[in-house]
Amino acid sequence: VQLVESGGGVVQAGGSLRLSCAASGTIFSVAIMGWYRQSLGEQRELVATITSRGNTNYANSVKGRFTISRDNAKNTIYLQMDSLKPEDTAVYYCNRYTASPATLSYWGQGTQVTVSS
Repeated sequence: VQLVESGGGVVQAGGSLRLSCAASGTIFSVAIMGWYRQSLGEQRELVATITSRGNTNYANSVKGRFTISRDNAKNTIYLQMDSLKPEDTAVYYCNRYTASPATLSYWGQGTQVTVSS
């Protein structure tokens, strides 16, 4: 099992970032992949999901600003984040989709996104 997130950084409010997640084939073969985030002192929350066919779903807080995509040939998923807000500041992780992320036993190192006001 391998999940490697990248692309985070520091950006001003209103700016954009594109995150990438390279996943091992065993996880990527799962039908639905997702991006999660965890702010300091908060629980990990689901941000967006994508099925193997490209159907997407988003948390209300990011709808219209974030876009999830996947490249099945590269075992990689992406998160394009536009119109970033300070409340988007968090460590972002990818993993297979679950309604209860606390039940997942393996996570990558995540990538830090910091949005300054």
